[in-house]
Amino acid sequence: MDETKEILAEKEEKEVVSKNFIEMIIEKDIEAGHCTEVVTRFPPEPNGYLHIGHAKSIILNSGLAAKYGGKFNLRFDDTNPTKEKTEFVQSIIEDVKWLGADFEERLFFASDYFDQMYEGAVKLIQKGKAFVCDLSADEIREYRGTLKEPGKNSPYRDRSIEENLDLFERMKNGEFPDGSKVLRAKIDMASPNINMRDPVIYRIARMTHHNTGDKWCIYPMYDFAHPIEDAIEGVSHSICTLEFEDHRPLYDWVVRELEYENPPKQIEFAKLYLTNVVTGKRYIKKLVEDGIVDGWDDPRLVSISALRRRGFTPESIRMFMELCGVAKANSSVDYAMLEYCVREDLKLKRPRVMAVLDPVKLVITNYPEGQTEYLEAMNNPENEEMGTRMIPFTRELYIEREDFMIEPPKKYFRLFPGNEVRLMNAYFVTCTDYVTDETGKVTEIHCTYDPETKSGSGFTGRKVKGTIHWVSAEHAVQVEARLYENLIDEEKGVYNEDGTMNINPDSVSIRKECYVEPIIKEAKPYDSYQFLRNGFFCVDYKDTTEDKLVFNRVASMKSGYKPN
Repeated sequence: MDETKEILAEKEEKEVVSKNFIEMIIEKDIEAGHCTEVVTRFPPEPNGYLHIGHAKSIILNSGLAAKYGGKFNLRFDDTNPTKEKTEFVQSIIEDVKWLGADFEERLFFASDYFDQMYEGAVKLIQKGKAFVCDLSADEIREYRGTLKEPGKNSPYRDRSIEENLDLFERMKNGEFPDGSKVLRAKIDMASPNINMRDPVIYRIARMTHHNTGDKWCIYPMYDFAHPIEDAIEGVSHSICTLEFEDHRPLYDWVVRELEYENPPKQIEFAKLYLTNVVTGKRYIKKLVEDGIVDGWDDPRLVSISALRRRGFTPESIRMFMELCGVAKANSSVDYAMLEYCVREDLKLKRPRVMAVLDPVKLVITNYPEGQTEYLEAMNNPENEEMGTRMIPFTRELYIEREDFMIEPPKKYFRLFPGNEVRLMNAYFVTCTDYVTDETGKVTEIHCTYDPETKSGSGFTGRKVKGTIHWVSAEHAVQVEARLYENLIDEEKGVYNEDGTMNINPDSVSIRKECYVEPIIKEAKPYDSYQFLRNGFFCVDYKDTTEDKLVFNRVASMKSGYKPN
């Protein structure tokens, strides 16, 4: 029985404890003396920006190292120069740091081990476990066989050790054209696992590498390089996603044949899938190139840099990962759960301010012209430690357009002709009149206020059913607000049959004339606030200037997710 299945079976028999199956495997290894120090790693290929699925791996691997007092490595698997860029290296480093993973002085590159990988390949040849093959890629594929039929040996499989050593060195020295020869492991062409049918472990490719330049014209394949990297770094548990489960026999074969002491153990877990989002690098690249999004960090994406730009916090993403858990079976998680986590994280941390996103002017006709009164309001009613602020109140205000109706339906408790409401933290006002333009659109609302009803004065003379928020027209700061919906049309799913994406044409609504309390002048990029009734908003780092604040809505106040 597979060790993971054995552990899971034991877990069902015992009392449920708050450990995932990976922790149980690690603790079993520690108890048996197979592991003296837990060392984990996150090994991204620098060919794009990281997304929410990578965050799960980062948090899992760094968290295991921290829990067991071990070490966590950030290692770039940069064995394929065709798609790798220094830009991606820097963005990944920033993302991993932002998530709080500690890799202090433990930043590595697979390319730093190219010499050792070459030596490992030579060792396999010397042991009669690898050979140089002249078959083309198509021929190798043809010889490999199928899931139902075994493969057949390459006609070059029985070359002598001396000939293979000579040819491999000449491959390294650049004597052969790209694609003309490969080095293959000599394992078993009849293996039921196709990955074990003499896999390619080195290919010729004249490419300039971001780290090693033009030193090499042969590069190792991932399945050969990865176990060597783990072994060199002393990784105890190589934790990866389920698609590598069938590659584990090859992983074990490499570290065994190269005779590494204390070889790493590969463990697989389920990937994180979010509903109606795009995570595939090639699809995101196309969205960027087609101008549908404004970059890899567009707030409608779920790359880590996009989530950070939108206003998600490391704590909210960690909470999300805890709710998702670690499992062996793939499943999908609703995006609403991620929004729930950021609401839960921000609601007690961030100040609440009044912001009007769709403004209409309200004039208090009996309030003294030119007078400014400062009213006290709590910064966060759910967290008194955040203190209070003073809000300017004047004769002319802005309120939300939806908070006034000429002919309201039943149970509409906000402002309409003849009705009285409370202005939040201020006074009762009664609508006496309104002004419309030639199209019938309301352009101004007239009210009178009752000075006896000041908030906090203890007034008990009468009650009103509606309370609306407002900002002073004279003092408010004009900002731009961006309201986001799913990038993908939820009803149609992510992809069409032809592979194109179902883009939601209303995935962003830009409000250029929004007004917020003057305290917002202090806002800096990445600062976040709760705009009362409108949701959580974060200052956009990319488009905000000294003259204009741009806010991204992190999440609305309404939740589509309810925790168990």
